[in-house]
Amino acid sequence: MILASLLLAAAAAAAAAGPGTAAPALDVKMKGVDGKETTIAQAAGTKGTLVIFTCNHCPFVKAWEERTVALGNEALSKGLGVIAINANDPGVQPEDGFEAMQARAKERGVKYPYVVDGDSSVAKAFGATKTPEFFLLDATGKVVYHGALDDNAREPEKVTARYLQDAIDALLSGKAIDVKQTKALGCSIKWKKSA
Repeated sequence: MILASLLLAAAAAAAAAGPGTAAPALDVKMKGVDGKETTIAQAAGTKGTLVIFTCNHCPFVKAWEERTVALGNEALSKGLGVIAINANDPGVQPEDGFEAMQARAKERGVKYPYVVDGDSSVAKAFGATKTPEFFLLDATGKVVYHGALDDNAREPEKVTARYLQDAIDALLSGKAIDVKQTKALGCSIKWKKSA
C-alpha cells in the first residue's frame, strides 16, 4: 500500500511541468474573483510568471497564505505576473467555492488574479497534485522552478530555505537558479468529477 502510494506520487511528479519544460495551458480562460475571465498568458509579466495552485480549505495553504500573498503582491511590483488557480471541486470542499474565494482574496489583500480552474484541466496539464504548488515561469513561458514556497509551513520563524523567493530573486537578476525543484507539500487537489 505504501509502495503503491510512493509510486503514484513519483509518477505524478514525473508528469509535472518540470524545470526546462514549456508551461502548458497558457490560453485557457478561467473565471476570476473579479468576475472576469483571464488566462495565464494574460496574467504574465514582462519578466516571468508565478503560477500558484491553491485553494481555501487546505491547512498547508492557510499556514503559508500570509507569506504567499506577500510574495505574490511583491512580485507584481517587480515585473512578474502572478496568478492563483483553484482547481478543487467545491462539491468536495464547500470552503473552496467561488464566493468563499472572493471573500478570501478581499480579506487577504490579494492583488493578482485568483481564478477557478472549472474542470481541473489546467492543473492536470501542469501535473499539479497539491495545494499549494508553485510553478515559476521565465519570460518565455518555460518552467524555471517547481515545488514548495519554503521549508517550513507551520513555523515561519524557523524557515531556513526560501526556495521560491530565491528562485524569483535569481530570475529577476538574471542569475542561475540553484534549486529548481522541490517537493510540493500540501493537500491533494480535489479533482472535479467531470475532469
